[in-house]
Amino acid sequence: MELYGLIGKTLKHSFSGDYFAQKFEAKQIDAAYRLWEMEELPDLHDFARAHPRLKGFNVTIPFKRKVLLFMDELSKPALLTGSVNVVKVIRDGEDIYLKGFNTDVIGFEKTLKPLIRGRKLLRALILGSGGSAHSVACVLRKYGIYFNFVTRSPKKLEMMGYSWVTPAIMEEYKLIVNTTPLGMYPHVDQAPEIPYELLTPQHILFDLIYNPQETLFLKRGRKMGALTKNGLDMLKIQAEESWKIWQEK
Repeated sequence: MELYGLIGKTLKHSFSGDYFAQKFEAKQIDAAYRLWEMEELPDLHDFARAHPRLKGFNVTIPFKRKVLLFMDELSKPALLTGSVNVVKVIRDGEDIYLKGFNTDVIGFEKTLKPLIRGRKLLRALILGSGGSAHSVACVLRKYGIYFNFVTRSPKKLEMMGYSWVTPAIMEEYKLIVNTTPLGMYPHVDQAPEIPYELLTPQHILFDLIYNPQETLFLKRGRKMGALTKNGLDMLKIQAEESWKIWQEK
């Protein structure tokens, strides 16, 4: 039986376990998908040796950037974003070779594209500055959409603090993407601190969170007439792209 799985800190919210279990059963694939919760990232070569049937695994918060230390090779999107959410385990006898991929980019792009079709979006706010935020940034660059990261501790030129999101900023930046875990189950009463009362029907709010399906961030946007989208479709695309990577010879 082949083994796959997900590495992260808090995985009770995870969709991946059920998704792959149903996929394996429906297609009669002799494989299992496990959830590995951990506080700190282990040496991933040792981790792969400890699980000899492991063919690949997904990576989620907060390890998407930290896993780079253990990668022997990176795909182009992973290199561009500095973020890995899929790892392929390649074995040659006792040797372990780890290749890191990023499917956040293709997942976000395919989900965003229908939302912005026919709209003239010039500027976007990316809430957060972690691995997923940089994947979002990669897609926005491709489409010529100027962006700023919004973070609690702005350290770089393209970053701003939440207190800097003024009425003028809200009027100019019509796409707002939440890449933080704020609002994720079970903390459903949390939301990024932006001035929701300034949202309009011209705004698009995209939340990478998929559990709950409507976060407080999206709910507040919907009440102001904004177009809203959660991360479920993006996650399904990511899952299928992961499977393709693991099955490639």
